[in-house]
Amino acid sequence: MPVKQNIQLMQRWFQEVWNEGRTQSVYDLMSPNAVGKGQTGPQGAEVHGPAEFVPFVERIRGAFPDMKLTIEDIFGAKDKVVVRWSATMRHSGEGLGLAPTSKPVQLTGTSIARILEGQIVEGWDNWDQLGMLEQIGAYKQPEAVILAKSA
Repeated sequence: MPVKQNIQLMQRWFQEVWNEGRTQSVYDLMSPNAVGKGQTGPQGAEVHGPAEFVPFVERIRGAFPDMKLTIEDIFGAKDKVVVRWSATMRHSGEGLGLAPTSKPVQLTGTSIARILEGQIVEGWDNWDQLGMLEQIGAYKQPEAVILAKSA
C-alpha cells in the first residue's frame, strides 16, 4: 500500500476512533492479529487485536467523552506511519475507575503504526499517561528533596 494511503488510514483512525468514538472503525482498520505496545501501562504490556483494543478506547473515552485529538505532525515511510499528536479533554466520566473531577486535561503523544494490506498490524504508543493522572488529581508527584550542605 502506498505511503499516502497509509497516512490517510491513520488520519481516519485518529478521527473516527478517538475523536468520534467509533469502535467499529477499530475492527475495520486493525488486523485481528495486531499487537499494540504502550497503550496501557508498564513497558512490555501489549494489546492484541481489536477485541482488546476496543475496551481500552472505551475506558479512555468513558473518562473523557469530549476528547479532541489533533494531529500535529504525520509522515510515513515504507509500511510505517508516525503521528505526533496532542489532546484536550475534560475528565467527566468514570472510564478510568475514578469519580469524574471535571478537570481539564492536555496531553501529547507519539504513535507509530505498521500497516499491511490496509490494516494496522503493529503499533507503538508513547503518551503522557502520568501527566493525565496528575492533571485529574489521581497522582501527585513527590516533592523534590533538597539536601543542604552541612557547614
